[in-house]
Amino acid sequence: MKQAPREIITPRPKMSLTIPQGMAPVEFFNSPANLKNLAEENGLFRTPENFLMYRKLIGHSTEFDTSIILDTSKQILDPLGRPVRRDQMPHRQKKVWIKMTRILFEYMLENYPDPAQHLILCGEASLDATWPLNKPGVPSIRMIHNHFMAFPIEELENAKQANSTDKNLTDSGHHSLFLRHLSGIYHEFLEVLDLQILVPISTTESALKITGYPQGLPSWELKGGAEKLNDQYFWHEYEQVLLGFLDFYRTFFSLVSTGEPQVPARANFPHQIREVLLESAKFQRVARVLREKVIQDPLFANEIRWRPAYKQLLYRDDEGRLIVTISQNSVGNAITELLGIVVKRKEDEAAYSAVEPALVGRLLEARERLIEANLGEAIAAPSWPNGEFVPRA
Repeated sequence: MKQAPREIITPRPKMSLTIPQGMAPVEFFNSPANLKNLAEENGLFRTPENFLMYRKLIGHSTEFDTSIILDTSKQILDPLGRPVRRDQMPHRQKKVWIKMTRILFEYMLENYPDPAQHLILCGEASLDATWPLNKPGVPSIRMIHNHFMAFPIEELENAKQANSTDKNLTDSGHHSLFLRHLSGIYHEFLEVLDLQILVPISTTESALKITGYPQGLPSWELKGGAEKLNDQYFWHEYEQVLLGFLDFYRTFFSLVSTGEPQVPARANFPHQIREVLLESAKFQRVARVLREKVIQDPLFANEIRWRPAYKQLLYRDDEGRLIVTISQNSVGNAITELLGIVVKRKEDEAAYSAVEPALVGRLLEARERLIEANLGEAIAAPSWPNGEFVPRA
């Protein structure tokens, strides 16, 4: 079997939402109207801190696929004023976020114990928080969310090979910027992190055998395995990885924007920025090249996310190790594509109906863990009014 990125076809039902005339789909699906639908039609669980767990109707996987979003749309009306990263959450919110993440990931580990049978992952992202303001359909949701997914290995093995130049794999050139031009200094910069539980591991060692992804990104193995998910210090280190990434991103794109090398305000590792990044001729040269491209190419300039946008993954590799990695989140590059999996959604009512009862059953089973932990209240959506699946009329 040739190692290559894979393209899977995931069935979805016909959407019940009607897009208003004169409104582009991207505008509508990033609107408060869509968020309301997430809660009312597909909501599973809500906490007092405004975390919403919901079924991904246009999903990645029909095996297990759910998300948690920080729904502050009614509390904070200004989309630009909402938290989009966990480092922006107050302490209480962050504790609940960590607990929900741990519970759902542990559910997947228990139900999919064999890495030879299933790929499992959770991926956190700043949901369109940094969408360019001059780009059509600027999202109004702008919230952090976390994905939880499981894929049968057999499905990936049988999937066709994806085009390695697919913009979702290459991030339209943005991902290759970190990977091919700045990989060395990116790794060197993140070595400043004082990590005890997370141990650096090369992606040549931890990459999935089927896809060969992730490629070249800083990665860490969680020493001690699943038991360490209950260790608060692991979550402290998980956040340190994010803070280091944010410093790197801000420093680089500030240099691209202004042409002036400077330490960003409220930097987490200012000394390392001065010593490693701003002293690097290559770091400054790549920024100058990108700056010139932004000036000359309006299409490219329109895709730049000037504020930090990230994807941070916790996944299980082929050897059963738990791996953490992080990358920028730019054009199209979805959570699964970081692992070399391109998902194409296809409207197919019959195919989705065949898998929906089992999928919903697993989501409701996972929800029970959150209820037992007394974190919030179950939501009675039309497809599960009393905690059991009911076929759509």
